[in-house]
Formats: sequence, structure tokens, C-alpha cells
Amino acid sequence: MPETGTRARLVPWSAMTLLSCVIVLYALLVLLLPNFGPPFIAQRRAAMPLAVMAHLAGGATALFVGAFQLNPRIRARFLNVHRWMGRTYVIAVAIAGPAALALAARSQEGVVTHIGFGMLAILWMATTARAYVAIKQGDRTTHRRWMIRSYALTFAAVTLRIILPAELYAGVPFHDAYQVVAWACWVPNLIVAEWWILAPHHREATA
Repeated sequence: MPETGTRARLVPWSAMTLLSCVIVLYALLVLLLPNFGPPFIAQRRAAMPLAVMAHLAGGATALFVGAFQLNPRIRARFLNVHRWMGRTYVIAVAIAGPAALALAARSQEGVVTHIGFGMLAILWMATTARAYVAIKQGDRTTHRRWMIRSYALTFAAVTLRIILPAELYAGVPFHDAYQVVAWACWVPNLIVAEWWILAPHHREATA
């Protein structure tokens, strides 16, 4: 029965990891090919080149590494690799987080998006820092919970690119759609993360 439960938990993890890898590839293409991606990225690159490069490189690294950090089998079998990947994740967020905050202040469509993306950046850095402090103190349970929250915010890179096209396809004007997605790309992620943390299977796994 436990084996069945483990396999069941691998299904959402596999879907999450696949989607993350797709967005990582997209971010790398935007980073390496100046003319790839929507026009506003080229505008931001011209105005804030270091912030854009730090956000893309750090965000892509965190998105890729973080997915594998959440796999309990990988963590159990390759603990040293898990630790080094964890350090890489923290450094990536430390690079991408301040860049995301700077970009949020100049995001499109006004103060609603400035605040939405700005809060995302602040919470992203805060949850990652809290997870890091917990593991330095030897508190693995608290560390795992805060890492789940942190990666839920990292995963906003994926949910944004699902929600925004869906809004536009439904006929929502870009101005409204972008203001909505500035919050919708991360608030539901945190809600799901809290549900996952409080779920019986997770409590049993971290007990």
C-alpha cells in the first residue's frame, strides 16, 4: 500500500517536472537568442539587461533544480547531490529574486502588476531564506515545508504561461489579463502548497 501511495505521488511530480523543463528551455532560448520571445522582453533587456539576465538565468536554474529536490526517492538515494542542488537552488533564488523585484517595479499594466509581481518576488526570497535557515538548524521537517512553499512560488513561471494564454484565448483584453495573472500565477500555487503540506500523506512522510 505505501508503494502504491508513492507511485501516486509521483504522477503530479512528473507532470510538474515536465512542465518546468519546458519553461526552462523557453527561458534559455530567450536568454541566448536576443530576438526570441515577446517584444516586451527585448525592451526590458535593453533597459535593464543585468536584471533580465539574472532573472532568466537564476529563475531557470531554480525551476529546474527545485523540481528534483522535491522528489523523495531522489532525496533519499542521493543525499549529497540533494544538498548540493539545494545550495544551487538557494543561490539561484538569491540572484533571480532581487532581479524579479526590480523588474516588477517596471512591469506592464500599472500598479496592480507592480504589487502582484513585487509580492511574488519578496515572498519567493523570504520562503527560500526560511527554508535555508531551518536546514542549517537541523530542522528537516520545517525545511521541507518551506521549500514546498518556495518552489510553489518558483512554479509561478509555469502557471503564468498557462493562465495568460488561456485568458487571451478567452477574449480577455491583455491589460486586464496581465493584471489578473500577476496574482493568479502564484496565489493559487501557495494554496495548493499549503494543502499538500497539511495532507495526511505529507505529514506521514515528514514525521
